[in-house]
Amino acid sequence: MIQPDAMFDGTFPFTPHFSTAPGFRMHYVDEGPRDGETVLCLHGEPTWGYLFRHLVPLLSATHRVVVPDHMGFGKSATPAQRSYWLQDHVDNLAALVLALDLTDITLVMHDFGGPVGMGLAARHPDRIRRIISANGPTPFGQSDLFERLTANAQVSPWFRWIAQAEANGELEPVLGQLGFNILSTLKLNGFENNAAITDAWLTAYGAPFARPSDCLGAIGWAKGFATGAHQFETPDPAADRAIRSKPALAIWGEADRTLRAEHFLPLFSELFPAAPIERLAGVGHYCFEDAPEQIGGLIAEFIRHG
Repeated sequence: MIQPDAMFDGTFPFTPHFSTAPGFRMHYVDEGPRDGETVLCLHGEPTWGYLFRHLVPLLSATHRVVVPDHMGFGKSATPAQRSYWLQDHVDNLAALVLALDLTDITLVMHDFGGPVGMGLAARHPDRIRRIISANGPTPFGQSDLFERLTANAQVSPWFRWIAQAEANGELEPVLGQLGFNILSTLKLNGFENNAAITDAWLTAYGAPFARPSDCLGAIGWAKGFATGAHQFETPDPAADRAIRSKPALAIWGEADRTLRAEHFLPLFSELFPAAPIERLAGVGHYCFEDAPEQIGGLIAEFIRHG
């Protein structure tokens, strides 16, 4: 459990905010002007809002930037009695968005932040202004969604490990020690920028998972794939039409070993056939760590003109 005011040697200098609207103590960063557009940044496995620490100051001069930590991650609570499936994270995010009454939202989604954000978009399309996917899936009822998920899982080291670990009973014990094996987990998923690794960085990513009871979020996300417990939100026809009409951008680090471009970019293009796709050579799954300045520039430019 991270201390609420922990700033990790000044690398995360943002005032903590908390909401109990989702039924637990959910942490979020809330920077920038309250009037006008919102940028909502959604992290994935096994990261937290720290992933967006370079993006927040870049955008918060002109936009309200909200960065929640999903249940069981970062500075948010890890309730023992809750389930940690995709649909639970969508419920939680929707509750936070409604409680804060966020509108004109630009979604910035990484990893499982993609399915969570697209779940929000399916339920509240009127609150969404733009979609930005950065090495994150954009499931939205596409007919070939499960074929693509399955094909990716057969070649991804992370998803192959999940299936094997669940089958032989190692998933909970290994991910329950995530505070100690955080770097190897990040590397397995595709983290290329070793220059980013400092003591503060390692502490920031390992601290949320100090004990096995702190690791329920990370375990749940992996286990949900192994057991088929995650339920992907399917939009109704009106939401489908609304979201397909929004400006969208995909950014993809091509060295991603977890989510392969050939399996997931077609899901994005099926929704947004005219949308630009920025493919970044040598950038891994954790693209916000590998190329923060380049990605920040692409996002800022797209928000200005998209």
